[in-house]
Amino acid sequence: MNSVLDTSLIPQQDREETIRSALWESFVRVDVDHHRPARDISVRMGLDAVGPIRICSAESTAVTVRRTSRLAREDEEPAVFVGLQMSGTSLVEQHGRQSLLRPENLTVYESIAPYTLHFGRALDHHFLRIPRAVLALPDLALRDIAAIPLGSDNPVARLAFRYFAELAVSEDTRGGVYAEAIVQPSIELLRAAVTSQLGTSRVNRAALEASLGLRIIQYVRMNLADPTLSAARIAAAHGISVRHLYTVLAQSGISLGDWIRSHRLAECRRELAGPGGRLRTIAGIARSWGFPDPTHFSKAFKRAYGISPRDWREHHHPGPSRRGSGRGARTADVS
Repeated sequence: MNSVLDTSLIPQQDREETIRSALWESFVRVDVDHHRPARDISVRMGLDAVGPIRICSAESTAVTVRRTSRLAREDEEPAVFVGLQMSGTSLVEQHGRQSLLRPENLTVYESIAPYTLHFGRALDHHFLRIPRAVLALPDLALRDIAAIPLGSDNPVARLAFRYFAELAVSEDTRGGVYAEAIVQPSIELLRAAVTSQLGTSRVNRAALEASLGLRIIQYVRMNLADPTLSAARIAAAHGISVRHLYTVLAQSGISLGDWIRSHRLAECRRELAGPGGRLRTIAGIARSWGFPDPTHFSKAFKRAYGISPRDWREHHHPGPSRRGSGRGARTADVS
């Protein structure tokens, strides 16, 4: 269950202890130094979980977080943390290594060793905690990667950053029927980001192959509106053959053409119902999501949702046909 802590709703004298207790009970045991009187502390923190993955999203005034040697030794479930720098900068220290994190940097560090996170001006960060046993990476690999900024020159890490940043804010994805489906791909993607940074070892190649299906789908999502999107282009972008592309997707029960069509229809449905649903014609919205033929789009939409795109838009944005009376009002809104 998602919970939110907002210090503006907490008495000043209780803020530090409330923050500390929430972190200790739901995420990690750390010492927290806010560098200012309690009255000036401002923190908004969301805590949630999807399967074994715990998520903490936080915005705060300047703060330093320390995992001391004592707290590290007392760890009951060794874990790996993922930090996503959303804005500003921060410093991360572990294993004698200190790194500056900039926006869109991802970093990894361990719970079984001391670490320090320093947010000198403000904190704007997503944190994920994944059990070490679930990630299943060698101890040496985790030690070598700890406190290193990942992202600027690593395309897999850049993908991982976007994916985990979306996961951290998307309650719909983390809940219901979707939760179980995303746990394993999330773990595989993080494993691929870590091992790809370490070099072209056998474990790296295996991790990249394990996350290939997820990376393909993420690529398709990002290019869904592009009319030139094709199996050949997708395969080329991932350095594989079209045949291998279809094999990888089939292992996840995905038919590429059906997946693209259904998600393009969903985007059209969202736009037609959204606040800008009447700012463009139905045909224009359809074209922008890869449906050049309005008649074909209308039939596909009705087949998918049991309602025509025009009636769907009218339901959410009643036009003259709903407000007026007479056939003329209806025929005036034909596009």
